[in-house]
Amino acid sequence: MRKITSLIIPLLIVLAHVAPAQVSVSVVFEQDQFLPGEAILAAVKIANRSGQTLHLGAESNWLTFFVEAKDGYVVEKLGDVPVVLPFDLESSKVATKRVNLEPYFRLAKPGRYQARATLRIANWDREVTSPPRSFDLIGGARLWEQEFGVPRTNGLPEVRKYILQQANYLKQVRLYARVTDAEGVKSFGVMALGPMVSFGRPEGQVDKHSDLHVLFQTGARSFLYCLVTPDGVVRVRQTYGITTNRPGLAVGDNGAVSVVGGGRLESAEDLPPAPPVESPDEIPPTNAPPANP
Repeated sequence: MRKITSLIIPLLIVLAHVAPAQVSVSVVFEQDQFLPGEAILAAVKIANRSGQTLHLGAESNWLTFFVEAKDGYVVEKLGDVPVVLPFDLESSKVATKRVNLEPYFRLAKPGRYQARATLRIANWDREVTSPPRSFDLIGGARLWEQEFGVPRTNGLPEVRKYILQQANYLKQVRLYARVTDAEGVKSFGVMALGPMVSFGRPEGQVDKHSDLHVLFQTGARSFLYCLVTPDGVVRVRQTYGITTNRPGLAVGDNGAVSVVGGGRLESAEDLPPAPPVESPDEIPPTNAPPANP
């Protein structure tokens, strides 16, 4: 009996290592650098090579996340990333779960961080953890800011602030828009508006609806116009070029802000997207005789 027991224990240890090896988990970021408060979008890829279908997503803890600084500092967790959505993953298939980590971890200090995802397979009573994936929080230089009011149903309007910042992303200067409270502590949204020439100076105007209009130079003869809402959403994005004059922002008598000068250039990055160009219908053959020469 003692000899049989001594054989069973090593076998169980081997099985414990083999089962998770049949399922792999990896974390991929859409970009490697983020401003504090910017959405940290991650794709968790789960590959199933177990030979059986996995039933995932039913429990709140089937996929959990851990973030720490490279110096070993554990980042405070503010809440659980919402991941509940039951699905089946067949063998030899790969599933991708996309999440935003930023709202659920206290990430405010620039530096290098790494994130891991842990998959819990309830049927096996096993967990599989991904290799660490690194990303950087980078600082940005403030170029422009302005407070504005958000109407409330009762009482005084809420005071918020628009901030335009530039930061070097992979040796490229990018312009960001940030929406915060009046003190600049709480962020309602941080958005990368686009690349910007290093010598450029963005132009910002707040209209009567408290929307932010931004115009900035992206190339030698190109400009980008964006409209940002008080909730931190980019609603409009348009490209303009220099024609006989340069584009600029103008405020009308009614408080509306518009782009004047330059010329509009259609782009695949436009918001809202430009309507698709429909190809002309094929012209049916006609039985009419050819015209006399």
